Amino acid sequence: VVDIIGGYFRNRRYVGSGDRRAIIERTYGLLRRRARLDWWAGQAMSPAAGTPRGRLIADLVLHDRMMACDIERLFSGTRYCPAPLDDAERALVAQVPVETGDMPENVQCEIPDWLAASFRRAFGDAMIDEASALNFPASPDLRVNTLKATRETVRKALAQERVETCATAYSPLALRVKGHTRLHETSAFRNGLIEVQDEASQIAALLCDARPGMTVVDFCAGAGGKTLALASFMRGRGRLAACDVSPGRLQRMTARLRRAGCGTVEQQLLAGEDDPWIARNGHSADRVLLDVPCTGSGTWRRHPEAKWRLSPDELGQACEAQRRILLSASRLVRPGGQLIYATCSLLCEENEDQVNRFLSMTSDFEPVRIQDVWAAAIGGDLPESLAPGPGGSATCLRLSPACSSTDGFFIAVLKRRPT
Repeated sequence: VVDIIGGYFRNRRYVGSGDRRAIIERTYGLLRRRARLDWWAGQAMSPAAGTPRGRLIADLVLHDRMMACDIERLFSGTRYCPAPLDDAERALVAQVPVETGDMPENVQCEIPDWLAASFRRAFGDAMIDEASALNFPASPDLRVNTLKATRETVRKALAQERVETCATAYSPLALRVKGHTRLHETSAFRNGLIEVQDEASQIAALLCDARPGMTVVDFCAGAGGKTLALASFMRGRGRLAACDVSPGRLQRMTARLRRAGCGTVEQQLLAGEDDPWIARNGHSADRVLLDVPCTGSGTWRRHPEAKWRLSPDELGQACEAQRRILLSASRLVRPGGQLIYATCSLLCEENEDQVNRFLSMTSDFEPVRIQDVWAAAIGGDLPESLAPGPGGSATCLRLSPACSSTDGFFIAVLKRRPT
């Protein structure tokens, strides 16, 4: 979607900043409200209901509460305006009701119908609230690079460039940006004082409890967001390896490491889960962070199009890959060391099920109470708002837009038993 929008504007340089913002907000709004719009389209008798223009027209009625005469004025056919409504589209405007009606549960949640059972399993009676929270835009979060600055000095520096921020609730390193701004153009970003990273992702890195002198592996490092955080915690002392199967992702990490002042990270390209590097480094790491590839359902606030592209087969393939990667990465953990399993998913299939299956297959690991991990890594008690509810597990942490105002994230810490 980002690429499509970017291409659209490159071919229309005349579009002003206000119109650009309105177009972007409308595009993402249509994606966030797609289930509702499609459901209403199914109720309508007009042949225009299932077309892209039909969806937009229905959204103007349902979301904006626009009257027919106002829509007619918008669709005037004059310069830069869409073509006038035809008879079928006028009929659609007349047929779309404003009342919510008796919508199915998945439509109320704005998720594909095949995922409704998974969301119900994950959240129970809170399903609609949790899923609905994924449909609101997310503000950018920043992680302060403690190798170069403190949170307060960064906040003041950004304020001087008219970027307003506030401290977040859980990560001691996070600032949340208010409003719209081009963060990459700020001196704080150019000088490596900040990285754009959601607070939930920051918490995952913090709960690794990586310290100077340790051997730490970021097994699915990607472009290095959590690697950068781990490097700042270790302060250049010890061994930090960032692994990935994509040379492109590792290459993109290099410039970020340089900007952040992290010069002691070992970047390791892996051929797969059975790469010889894993065997050579077996039982050597104090910490292994395993943020596995997943459906990304916890990030749907930022990528609403992803939910409509996901299929049951893709979920199954992701789960199978997670099982293989978990078994492979566990070989790196030394006795007494910890494996931090994380996903940006809200689905039990990718979270609790994977951890429980892994623990059932080996007696070498045991789960660690998340309260104990929090106290050791961040300090103090686990915030009450993050404590597991009835039926929840004390050995994992689930973050979500509804409960923590962050992206959705799952974290479980497993300790290899001493020999």
